[in-house]
Amino acid sequence: MSVAAEELDPRGLVNRLWSYCELLRHSGVSTLDYVEQLTYLLFLKMAHERATRRINPERIIPAGLDWPSLVHEDGDALLDQYETILADLARQKGMLGSIFKGAKNKIQEPAVLERLVKDLINKHHWSSEDTDVKGDAYEGLLQRGAEDRKTGAGQYFTPRPVINTMVECVQPGPTDTVFDPACGTGGFLIAAYAHIVKQHAAQLDSAQRRKLMSGGIWGVELVRETARLASMNMLLHGLGLPNDEEQLVEVRDSLAKSPTRFASVVLANPPFGVGTVTGENYAKARPELWTETTNKQLNFVQHIYTTMKMHGRAAVVLPDNVLFESGSGETIRRELLARCDVHTLLRLPTGIFYAGGVKANVIFFDKKPPRTDGSPATKQLWVYDFRTDQHFTMKQRPLKQEHFDDFLKCYRPGERHDTRMETERFKAFDYAELISRDKVNLDLTFMRDSTADVHEEPDVIAQEIVDELEIALAEFTAITESLKALKSSREDPDMSA
Repeated sequence: MSVAAEELDPRGLVNRLWSYCELLRHSGVSTLDYVEQLTYLLFLKMAHERATRRINPERIIPAGLDWPSLVHEDGDALLDQYETILADLARQKGMLGSIFKGAKNKIQEPAVLERLVKDLINKHHWSSEDTDVKGDAYEGLLQRGAEDRKTGAGQYFTPRPVINTMVECVQPGPTDTVFDPACGTGGFLIAAYAHIVKQHAAQLDSAQRRKLMSGGIWGVELVRETARLASMNMLLHGLGLPNDEEQLVEVRDSLAKSPTRFASVVLANPPFGVGTVTGENYAKARPELWTETTNKQLNFVQHIYTTMKMHGRAAVVLPDNVLFESGSGETIRRELLARCDVHTLLRLPTGIFYAGGVKANVIFFDKKPPRTDGSPATKQLWVYDFRTDQHFTMKQRPLKQEHFDDFLKCYRPGERHDTRMETERFKAFDYAELISRDKVNLDLTFMRDSTADVHEEPDVIAQEIVDELEIALAEFTAITESLKALKSSREDPDMSA
């Protein structure tokens, strides 16, 4: 019983997966490369489990390229077979070939690959009906990778409690189409799919299930390697059909051209932080955009509006500057308030993202048809202040799902907005007040921070200092190693000998 419990414990698996990641990092394999290699291997193992299950067995991987063909080899033969599998699967048709397109083996030591295949993955059953072990373990590994800031993984990661809360608010259903224009590793799409299945499983007919699995939920991602992770992540969570021609994740610049597909639900956390400004002038190629701007987040706001069906719902994570930036920012806020019912703004606390000091919000809005009298679609904007007097850290006080309970109680998902009640943290602002503010500034604050005179416990402060010093030390170490490698590459081998 204890072995079975260990096998079904996502935390235990994450710790073990991470220990192998540490091993591979010493072999020169980065965290993201390791996660990518792991998804290949997990997919092969789970495909084998599906092919050998007692009820409705389904073969996804061709014989000779499957898990048994890998696990029966040793040493160099194992390494050769793994590379053969990756190359041959890349030539398959449909989503399977698309996922493995360009896949390369990054694990060059046969002994390391053998330990990973035989000592870790092969000993566990990853397709459980009772608990989503493979999904939870995989998401946990992504989160651990995101904590390792020097890898850059954090730019792809939105905290799961934030994702779940946004999905709960917009409540995607079986007739909805769901889109993420900057999907990263697919967190929003997976959560939307899980919500639909959980809430509407009994109502879904075969056509609706097929639609959800093939084309009803999709995303766009700029970076090919990240898009691959998204596709693998979605398949691991049961979303998508491996042999289907329909691509659930498109690899391209989402902002570069006008949309050809439209969604009734849009969920997104567009990239921000380092590199938020781009020289691209998207408005010249896209006349449907309201104004020209080099601010990537403001371009995403305009783009998301164009991707929405009429009466569509959106929930978008955006940094504070979108709320108050002048010039094109003011123009976009005016247009958004006029064309959409911008009904809710959730001010997120700091300390919940892996980029330190990020101040962000979730904006909820519904696309509305123009009114015959020319009046704006927005009547009231409800603001929930989850930032004032809130203090979170990645390790000592991490954000949890229950921290959003009060917001969800105030939001009242599925109910009319006029049934809401004001509280200390939840306040309504009329359209007339919003539009009269200088530059239509939506950076609305109404609570006083009382933490100025409140001090954290010494052990919490000390641990935060230790965490920051460890991060700084790791970054300096990485720089030192890079400089050593650069120096070595410039030295004449004959002279150094």
